[in-house]
Amino acid sequence: MKIAFQMDPIGSVNIDADSTFRLAEEAQARGHELFYYTPDHLAYQEGRITARGQDMTVQRVQGEHATLGEMREVDLADFDVVWLRQDPPFDMHYITSTHLLERLMPDTLVVNDPFWVRNSPEKLLVLNFPNLTPPTTIARDLATIRAFKQRHGDVILKPLYGNGGAGVFRLDANDRNLGSLHELFTGFSREPLIVQKFLPAVSKGDKRVILVDGEPVGAINRVPAEGETRSNMHVGGRPEKVGLTERDREICARIGPVLKEKGQIFVGIDVIGDWLTEINVTSPTGIQELERFDGVNIAGKIWRAIEAKRA
Repeated sequence: MKIAFQMDPIGSVNIDADSTFRLAEEAQARGHELFYYTPDHLAYQEGRITARGQDMTVQRVQGEHATLGEMREVDLADFDVVWLRQDPPFDMHYITSTHLLERLMPDTLVVNDPFWVRNSPEKLLVLNFPNLTPPTTIARDLATIRAFKQRHGDVILKPLYGNGGAGVFRLDANDRNLGSLHELFTGFSREPLIVQKFLPAVSKGDKRVILVDGEPVGAINRVPAEGETRSNMHVGGRPEKVGLTERDREICARIGPVLKEKGQIFVGIDVIGDWLTEINVTSPTGIQELERFDGVNIAGKIWRAIEAKRA
């Protein structure tokens, strides 16, 4: 198959951690042709969805991990699969790319389905499952957020469309910074904030469960660094081997059919203790850590699911 990757600049990726690199590596091993472009080179041109990018081969040598051909313009309708893999922020640039890529469907398979990526961002899709999630409020109004904090005491405050642990604050019962943080966030963004009851179980880790076409295939535990609330690996969280609990499987059984129906082939959910906190569909990660811990070819499972849909 002809595969196009819409992603952040490949030159700076960590080949031992980046899930997009692992997906490209596995695709190449399966005989597929790779094309690479960044989202700023995606365009709509008089009825065609085009991209300016380069043919690509990959190898597991950091610094020499991607060999790129000459820059050229392609019609993405000529490709079998297009991967939507740039990282958030989930801003209007990101949303516009989903609108453009959606026009390729169904003749070209876009992974994950851009319509549902756009309509199911990580911190909003969980609202469909209120009995699986901790108490949550989404608001821009300070009085509403303050009332939530008064009810629950110890809370997590974060940008609604952030990622990688950026801008995440824990405000305990004695904290006096809510007003200042609200002023800071609303001073540079018109977006709402999300506030959730703090889950003490995060000290034991924030579990990332990987689902492929709606089915759980494994998990890693991400443990916060000393003195840190956030467990994201972008901010120093330490990955550990962990198995799936009965509660994890219960959560996956509830959300898996919805993800499959909406064309979300590669998803990473976040579970703290017994609670679902996020459903990551935009650019989930964790493949390489899970493969090393469990000795399972997760990228291969993802490609088998895609190849079955293109058969």
